[in-house]
Amino acid sequence: ISFNLYLCIVNLNFKFKAMNRRKNKIVYCALSADILHEGHINILKTASRYGDVFVGLLTDSAIASYKKIPTLNYKQREVILKNIKLVKKVIPQNTLDYRTNLKLLMPNYVVHGDDWKTGVQKKTRRQVITTLKKWGGKLIEPKYTKNISSSSIKKKLSGEITPTSRVSMLRRILENKKIVRVLEAHSPLSGLIAENTKINNKTTIEFDAMWSSSLTDSSIKGKPDNQSLDFSSRFAGLGDLFDVTTKPLIFDADNGGRLEHLPFTIRTLERLGVSAIMVEDKIGLKKNSLFKDQSGAKQDTIQNFTKKIKLIKKTRNSKDFLIGARIESFILGKGLKDGLKRAEAYSKAGADIILIHSKEKTPKEIFSFSKIFNKSKWAKPLVSVPSTYSKTTEKELFKNGFRIVIYANHMLRAAYPAMQNAAFKILKNQRSFELEKRISSVSEVINLIK
Repeated sequence: ISFNLYLCIVNLNFKFKAMNRRKNKIVYCALSADILHEGHINILKTASRYGDVFVGLLTDSAIASYKKIPTLNYKQREVILKNIKLVKKVIPQNTLDYRTNLKLLMPNYVVHGDDWKTGVQKKTRRQVITTLKKWGGKLIEPKYTKNISSSSIKKKLSGEITPTSRVSMLRRILENKKIVRVLEAHSPLSGLIAENTKINNKTTIEFDAMWSSSLTDSSIKGKPDNQSLDFSSRFAGLGDLFDVTTKPLIFDADNGGRLEHLPFTIRTLERLGVSAIMVEDKIGLKKNSLFKDQSGAKQDTIQNFTKKIKLIKKTRNSKDFLIGARIESFILGKGLKDGLKRAEAYSKAGADIILIHSKEKTPKEIFSFSKIFNKSKWAKPLVSVPSTYSKTTEKELFKNGFRIVIYANHMLRAAYPAMQNAAFKILKNQRSFELEKRISSVSEVINLIK
C-alpha cells in the first residue's frame, strides 16, 4: 500500500511539474477548419500538451486566395472551434502568412503537421522558423494524418449541394476574392469543364462561377439571339447543368421580359439555385450588343428600368441573390455621362453589381467609366465582359476597379469550329482516322463524367 501511495505521489508531482512548465505558455496553430476532422483534433491534442492553444483561424479571404471559398463562413467555423475544450482562444489569420499573428502573440511554440516541409508551404515554414527564433520559440511538427483532408471530404460530399447554399456562394466569393472569374456554360458537359478545369501552381487557379448566356443557349438550340428561346426552356437546361456541377451561376436574362412576369422568373431562378440575374437596359426586340449595326435598338428610360430593379429586390427571398444591371450606353453611342448617370440610379434602386458593356477593341471607355464610378458613394462591384477587348488581362481589370470578369461565349465559340472541322474531315476522307489525333478519346470524355 505504501509503495502504491508513493507511486501516486510521484505521478501527481510529475503532473504538477508538467502543468507548471506549461503555465502561461502559448501555442499557435493556424487552421482553415472548414470541415473539422481527425487530423485537426490530432494537431490540437499535440498542441495542448505544450501550453494554451491559440488557433489562428484563416479568414474566408485568406482561404479564397489559394483555393475554393470555404463551405462554412468564418463566424460558423469560429463558433465550432471556440467550443472545443482543447482551444484557449481563436483569432483571425487574414493571410497565409503567419508572421503578423506570431509577432502579436510571440508564442512559445507553433504546431503544424510535417506535410509542409515540401511543396507550396515550404516558404511559409521557413518564415515561421525565422520569426520564432527572434524570441526563442520552437516549431513542433507532429506526423501528418494521412488519407484525410477537408478537400477530400468536401469532394465526396459535393453532390449534396443545395439550391440555397449555391445561391449564397457567389456573394461570398465576391466578398473574399480580388476578382471573380466566370465562364460561359451552355450544357452539362461544358459545365463539367468549367467545374474541373484548374491550374495548380503556388495557388489553385480555377473558374469561380458559370454564366448562362442567352446567346449561347439560343445558338445551341439553333435559334436566333432575339429572345425566341423562352425562359422555360432555359430553366430546364439549368436543372440539367446543376445536376452535375457545384459552382454558382449568373443568369443572363436579356431585358428581363415583361414587368408582370419578372417575379415568376426570380422565384424560379432562386428555387433552382441561381446566384444572380443580369438584366440589360434595352427594350424591344433584342439585337445582340456586339453587332455593329445597332439601328432600331432602344434603351429603356432610367425610370422604367429602376422599376425592374426594385421589383426584383422586393421579390427575391434572399439578399444573397444578386441583382445585376447591365448598362448599354456605350453600345448605343450615348457616351460616358449617360452611363454614369444610369449606374448611379441603378445602384440607388438596389442593383448589387453593375455591368458596363462595350464592343470596343480596347478597354479605354470602360476604364474611363470605372475611374469615376468607383469614387461615387453609390459604387458597386463592376462587371466586365471582354469579348472584343480580349487582350486585356484580369490583372488590368482588377487594377481599374473591376471585380467580376465574364468569358461570356467562349465555350460555344471554341466548340463550333472544332465540330465543323471534324465534319469536314470525315466527309473529305470518308473515314474518321485523320481526326483521331486531333480530338479527345472516348475514354477521356467518359472519365470527365463521374
